[in-house]
Amino acid sequence: MAAARTYVHPETRDIALPRVLFALSEPLRLEMVRRLAAEGEVDSIELGPDLPRSTLTHHTSLLRELGVVFVRAEGRKCMIRLRGEDLDERFPGLIDTVLAGYDPDHAPAAHGEEAGE
Repeated sequence: MAAARTYVHPETRDIALPRVLFALSEPLRLEMVRRLAAEGEVDSIELGPDLPRSTLTHHTSLLRELGVVFVRAEGRKCMIRLRGEDLDERFPGLIDTVLAGYDPDHAPAAHGEEAGE
């Protein structure tokens, strides 16, 4: 029987504003955060069903390591949710403010994408 996967998350007090802003600065990660804010906890694969697994893993790992999301194993699934309460405790209103100003239809192209694709 395989051991359950465990994930390391920063403590709430250790979440740093520059790291959170870095996480939110990439359009793909910002869209993931928007979806998590709207939908709650989801299987991580739902955040990028058309992405290569390595790309999805990279971005979700970065979001976890920077304190933006909480990840847990559920069988073969990798469940992910926004750390909204923790982020609000550290930086009141930040996520709501960023998401209120985010328009996915007018976001710059993500790395490797050409405008208009």
